[in-house]
Order: sequence, then structure tokens, then C-alpha cells
Amino acid sequence: MNFSVLPEPMRSLAEQRWRSLAFDGVLPETVRESLPRVFAWSGFIVDVLRRQPGLLEGDWLRGLHEYRSPPALTTQIDDAVAAVGNETELMRVLREERCALAARIAWRDIAGWADGAETLAMLSAVADACINAALVRLHAWHREAHGEARDGDGRAQQLVVLGMGKLGGRELNFSSDVDLIFAFPELGGESDGARPLSNEEYFSRFGRKLIRVLDEATADGFVYRVDMRLRPFGDSGPLAMTLNGTESYYEQHGREWERYAFVKARPVAGDLDTGEALLRRLQPFVYRRYLDFGVFESLRDMKTSINREVRRRELRDDVKLGPGGIREAEFVVQLFQLIRGGREPLLRQRNFSAALAAAIKLDCLDEEDGKSLESAYQFLRRLENRLQQAADRQVHAVPGAGSERDRLAFSLGFESDAAFTQVWEHHRQAVRRLFDKAFLGPEPRPAADPLAAAWNDPEDAIALLAAAGFREPENVAALLQDLKQRVERQPPGAQGLRRLDRLMPRVLAAASAETGPDIALERMLKLIEAVLGRTTYLALLMENPRALKQLARICAASHWIAQLVARHPVLLDELIDPRLFEDVPSRATLVEDLDEQLQRASSNDLEALMDALREFQQVSVMRIAAADISGRLPLMKVSDRLTDVAELVIQAVLRSAKAHLVQRHGEPRFSVNGELREARFLVVAYGKLGGLELGYGSDLDLVFLHDSEGEQQQTTGERVIDNSVFFLRLTQRLIHLLSTPTTAGVLYDVDTRLRPSGKAGLLVSSMEAFGKYQREEAWTWEHQALLRARAVGGDEELGRVFDALRREVLSQPRDADRLRTEVREMRERMRGEHREREGLFDLKAGHGGIADIEFLAQFWVLREAHEAPELLEFTDTIRFIEGLESCARVPVDHLDGLANAYRELRHAAHLRALQGQDAWVPDDAHRVARNRVIEIWSAVLGGEF
Repeated sequence: MNFSVLPEPMRSLAEQRWRSLAFDGVLPETVRESLPRVFAWSGFIVDVLRRQPGLLEGDWLRGLHEYRSPPALTTQIDDAVAAVGNETELMRVLREERCALAARIAWRDIAGWADGAETLAMLSAVADACINAALVRLHAWHREAHGEARDGDGRAQQLVVLGMGKLGGRELNFSSDVDLIFAFPELGGESDGARPLSNEEYFSRFGRKLIRVLDEATADGFVYRVDMRLRPFGDSGPLAMTLNGTESYYEQHGREWERYAFVKARPVAGDLDTGEALLRRLQPFVYRRYLDFGVFESLRDMKTSINREVRRRELRDDVKLGPGGIREAEFVVQLFQLIRGGREPLLRQRNFSAALAAAIKLDCLDEEDGKSLESAYQFLRRLENRLQQAADRQVHAVPGAGSERDRLAFSLGFESDAAFTQVWEHHRQAVRRLFDKAFLGPEPRPAADPLAAAWNDPEDAIALLAAAGFREPENVAALLQDLKQRVERQPPGAQGLRRLDRLMPRVLAAASAETGPDIALERMLKLIEAVLGRTTYLALLMENPRALKQLARICAASHWIAQLVARHPVLLDELIDPRLFEDVPSRATLVEDLDEQLQRASSNDLEALMDALREFQQVSVMRIAAADISGRLPLMKVSDRLTDVAELVIQAVLRSAKAHLVQRHGEPRFSVNGELREARFLVVAYGKLGGLELGYGSDLDLVFLHDSEGEQQQTTGERVIDNSVFFLRLTQRLIHLLSTPTTAGVLYDVDTRLRPSGKAGLLVSSMEAFGKYQREEAWTWEHQALLRARAVGGDEELGRVFDALRREVLSQPRDADRLRTEVREMRERMRGEHREREGLFDLKAGHGGIADIEFLAQFWVLREAHEAPELLEFTDTIRFIEGLESCARVPVDHLDGLANAYRELRHAAHLRALQGQDAWVPDDAHRVARNRVIEIWSAVLGGEF
């Protein structure tokens, strides 16, 4: 054996340990080469070989260099315990097997044959196998004594064993405790043996036996120290609880640190399927549906407690709890898991590295920081295992300078303690930097801050608010007092009050920085009042100065968006993104966003799907509004993007609605001349959606068509229905999904009155009947509406059929005088139904307003389309006007006047919509543009205004 590769005094120690084994056999070459390094560090491996000398003679030694999978380790342990006859023998065998496998894992790790991921996975697999093997044998003996535990219906029940912490994450360290929680399905009756027990007593006794077999120290040591303190009610709670009882505990009594513990929870033994079902039931407790920035406080409190313990016990060089240690690295990743895991299933990972990869993918951490954290974590976990591999003791303190530290550095592959210390310190600094970056948050505003006093001291509030720049400080002070009184009447709890008191000075500061501070604050206060019952949103704003600043900007700019956020506080998440006012949404990015949202929702869970669509719609509208407010998205592009959102939602809802009906009834088919064809469906948009002029909060004017005709118009499934019934149900379901309110809000209100024959007509028509109606029965105003119609969902080929039909109908020759009369009379009828307001002008329906411009453009297009069919290529008013420039009979100066007026009036209406205001403005507003429209109207269509 060549121990000369070791420096003194490591050489002497390794030689002494080798001689103590008195082994005179032949070692495999790989083992011979690695043995000096292994023996220089691990006395535990030597002790195991001394207690189990047969390991040196058998497959254990020969197979050291070979990787063995977790299933192979499990099989080895199962085979070893299969023939044991009693608990004493079971305890001995388990201890021997665990030590032999732990020694094997340690050897491979120290020799450099296994990376950190393999070592952690193997340690976890051995623990799983030992726990489950013990459970299986004990259950058999327990069943012999007491029978099978059964539920009220007589079904046999098994114990559920949840592994928590690093065991749950499959990243157990070398000498770790195992944190377990026991559960069982239900109380039911009692076991069916000669000595029956109630189910609670049955599983409590069983659990105590399992703990004793694993935990009790014997001459052979122990298998694992078992910690049950994470169970409901801790040490004072029952050893095993029912699934319902466990769920009820966490719903009613669960604390923040328990959520943290359950991030890694995993069924490790017993009834694994029931264990997974229990964890699914507990997901709403662990992963909140909304963004949970209250996690900052709870994890900070945990870390503060750890820091106090570190200082008290002088644990600065503790690889787990010390600064820049394993716990801080875990906190960084688990922070993102707990904050966002409710909305990002990808983050619900039990394993640190998998969760970190998800956090990087979701931009919680940038890639460089993520790689730095992963590298540090792997180094620290390797260091932790190496410390414990020395003597199989649960130690985390790196030894001080001296021979032991030199041996540690050498075992890790470093040439000197200095080289090891430099790398260790580098990783610690990286972890500490990322921990501080994630957790420090904003510094509390000093108690002497005038704005804190403005919130806390009503007597001085007016003067302080005036000094801060508020225009009407008396009104602002009254708003603050009103909020205080509401809080006093319905307090949000001690934590909520504390968060509100810390947040309000920041709210006042953020509002005061806006051009319109008073209106910004008034809208912010309404939002804060709306979320008082869910104080995690207060924490979000408290922990994110950028989010608060962007909220103030939005509130100052748009009453409509402020109301949207107040109704759906989940949108506050978007305020965290620094790119909110910089990025310009495109249809491509909207498609990507929708795909991501839909991937989060189960296709089998209709409620989750609808909530995902509502969230997509709300978030998208907010991002579009931010680009609008910042001036990065001009008015027409705002309408384009809002139109894109509506189209994408319609298409997604249609896919869901059709899939539901096809599953129940099969595909709709019809036969023409003996040929069986697919019956297709189409959603046609009219009005603002059809005309690419959608605004904030616009309704959707929709018409529904299909092409079923001929014979055998039925579905193909077992529950056959006529195609007409299929498409009626499809339309009804689509409208229902779009317009039914849920906890996440409403997608869109749907108006179907523009279908053939209006309310008296069929909700869904065949393409043939629609064409016949348009050719033979439709009024001129219906052709005006058809100008702004286009397919927005359904079969693309059928969409082209509709477009051809639309062009055919709209390009037919028309008598100009008759057309003029009908257009004018329809507009006059609308004016007669419009109520004027004294001193005010309606931008949309008033004389010289947007509607008049639209009617003029529609008149010209209907008159000219027979000779200029290219006019029908588009469906929006501004491009109708632009296209008409090539028509000789339409004066260019008329078109220029209408285009300018249209842009001016639409812009004004749009700005008012952003502020949540109606379209009425002072009567003297936009007078030049309106007069020009009236002048053109009189010249073209005549009649009296």
C-alpha cells in the first residue's frame, strides 16, 4: 500500500488505520489507489470495516468503484431484512446495512468517484429503503397481533410516512436526522385482529415501534435519529393523525415556518399514493394562490433567530448555520418558491438544485447569480458531508487551523488549508451577497420621517402634507383619517396593522413624487383598503419600492387601471417588473404569455383554465396600459394589442368549449352527395373588435356561424346529437365561459344582437343561411356593420369562405341616392335616441363626433366598393378613409378633415377611458374638428343636424 502520497502526519494515521484491519487479501487497483486518501480522513469507514470484516472479502469491496442505482440499494436492504424473525434482529440488520452502505457512499465521495448530486441521492435512497423495509416488516408483525386497520367501509389502511427537510428533497446529508410525519386515512372503526385497536391507537403504536427500530441506540448504534417535532402540534400532538385532521390543522393553525418545512415534503414509506394525495391537499397551505411577500418577514425572523444562536454558540464557521452557509443558500431559493409557487407550479420542487433551476428559468434570479449559488451550494454540501464522514457524527463546524483542518483540506482535493479557505470564503461571500440581495429589502423609514408623522399624527398632518407637495392637504388628511377609521372598525390583525403603519409613509412619499399627487394618493388608498384583508399585498408593496413607485405612476395616470388593480390585486405582481413601463407588448409576446399561463393550468380543471385566461387578460391589459401611459404605444397600436388579447382569449375558450363537447358527443359531421365531411365553426367579430378599435373595457360583438348542410348532420360519438344542437351548445358554452363572473373576474361581456334578425334570429346560423340573409334581407345598416366584421376564431378555411361572402355582399352595385338616404336616416334615428346633456358634447355619439365620421366612411365604402373592391381589405375606419383616397368621387380634403378629426376625437375618448370617465366633454371642446365633420356631413349626406 503506497501511503507516501500522503503528507505527514496524515500518512502515519492512515497507515495505523490500515494495519488495524489486519487484511492480507488482494485489493482491486482502484481501491488500492484511493485507500490512502480515504483512510487519512474517515475513521468511520475503518470502524465499519473492523466491525464487518466480511465486507473486505465480498462484493462490497470489489464493487466500490461501480455506480449502483437507488433501486439496487433498495433491493439489497429489502433482501437483507426479508428473513428476520423479530424486532431485535431487524434492528441489527438495518444498522449493519445502513453502515455498510454509508461507508460505501463515503468512500466513493472521498475518492472522487461520485459527484455531490450522487452522494446526496444515494444517502437519501438508503434512508428511504431503511425506513420502508422497517415499516414493511413491522406492519406484518403488527397485523399478526392486532389485525388490519380498516376504514368505515372495511378497506384496509396503511401508515403514511412523510419525509421532511433534506430527506424529502432527496439531498440528505451524511449523518442527518430524518424528520418524519405520520398520517393515516381515517378513524373508521377498529382493527380486525384478536386484539383490536382503534385506528388512532393502531397507527400510534405502529409509529412508536418504527421510531424505536430506527432511532434506539444499541450495541450496533442506530439507523437514524428520528425527529417527529414537525408533526401537527409538535411534541404535544398525536403521533399520527388522519388525513382530514392533518389538513384541518394546517388550514387553521399552520404557521409560516411549517409552510417552509413542507416545501420539501415527500412520501418516503408506507402508502405513497395516499401520501402524495395528502400533499396535494396541503398545497394551498404551502403555496398560496396569490403572491406571498409576507414570506420575507417570516424568513427574516427565522434567520434572525438563527443568527442569535450563531452568535451565542460562536458558530461563525458553521457550514450550515453560519453566515454564507447552507441555510442561507436554501432560504434564497425557498423565498422564491414560497412567494411565487402558488402561481408558478414549476417552482414546486423538493430538491434545491431543481428549484434553483426553475427560479432561473422564471427570471427570479439571473443566470449568473443562479450558477454562483448552485456552485456554492454544491461546495458547502460536499464540505458538510466530508465533516460528517470523519466519524459519522452530526457536525457542521469547520475545525480551526491545525492538523485536522489540513486533513480536511487534503480530503477535499486542496493542496493546503489556505487554498481551501480561499475557495470556502469565496462561496460564503457569494451566498451572503445573494441572501442580502434577496432579503434585506427597503430600510425602515425613520420614526422622525415627516410623512410617518402625517400618517400617525392627524393634528400635524395638514402642514406636513402641504410641505410634501400635496395640492389639497386638507382633503388628503381627511382621506387618511377615513382610512384609519375604517381600519379601526375592521382591523386586519396585529400583523396587518404593523405592515400598514410601515407602508403608509412610503405610500405618501410615492404619491407625492407624482405630477398629480392628490389623485394618485386617493386611488392608491382605495387599492390599499381593498387589500387590507390580505395583508400579504401590503408586504409586497413594503418589500418592493419599485412596485410602489410604479403603482403610484399608474394611479396618477389612469383611474381605470387603478380600479382594475384594486379589483384584481394579483396584478400587483406585475409592478415588480422594472420593464413594465419600458416593454412594448406585441402579438408574439402575448401568444407566449398565454401559452405559459395555459401550461400552468390543468386542461382537465375548467376553473383553473378560466382563471388562467382571466389572469392573462388582466395582466396583458395592464401591460398594454403601461406602454400606453409611458407613450411607447400609440393609440392605434393600443387598440391593436387589446384586439389581439381578445382574439387570443376567444380562440382559447373556443378550444376548451369544443373539446368538452367533442368528448361528450363526438365530432360534428355531415354528408353531401355521399361524401362525409367535417362540420366547421366560426366566430365573427363585429363592432370595435371587428374594426380593430377595441378599447379598455369594451364589449365584444360576436356572430357565430357553421357550414353544416346536406344529410346526416350529426355528431360521431356515442351520445349523438344533431349538428345544430352541437353548435348551439358550443356557442352557449363559449358565451358562458367568456362572460360568467368568477373570483378572478369576467373576461368580456358578449353582445350577439348583430346576428341575422337580431334578438329574433338564431344564436348560431349556417353559412348558407347567413349568406342568403345578407344578400336578400339585410338592411343597409347591417351592411354597414358587416364592413367591420371579420373572423376571429374557429376554422381558418371557413374564415376565408366568410371573407369571400363579405366581399361579395359589400361590393354589389348600389343606388347612390338610396344609399345616401338610408345611411342618413339611420344616423338620424340614432340621434333621436341619444339624450343630450346641457353644456356637454358626446365624443362618440354627438353631432360631429366619432359616429358621424364612421357613417361617412361607411357610406363612401359601400358606394365605391363595386368599382374599388380593395376597399374591403380592411375593417377599421381609419384605413377605410385612407383607402378612399384613390377614389376620384371622394374629395381628398374631406378625407383629410375626417382622418384628422377622427384621430383627435378618438384620442380624447381614449384618454378619458384611461381615467375611467365617460365620453362627455365640455361643449366648446374640439370645436374646430367637430365643425369640420358637420360641414362634410352636410356636403355629402345632407339633412339637418
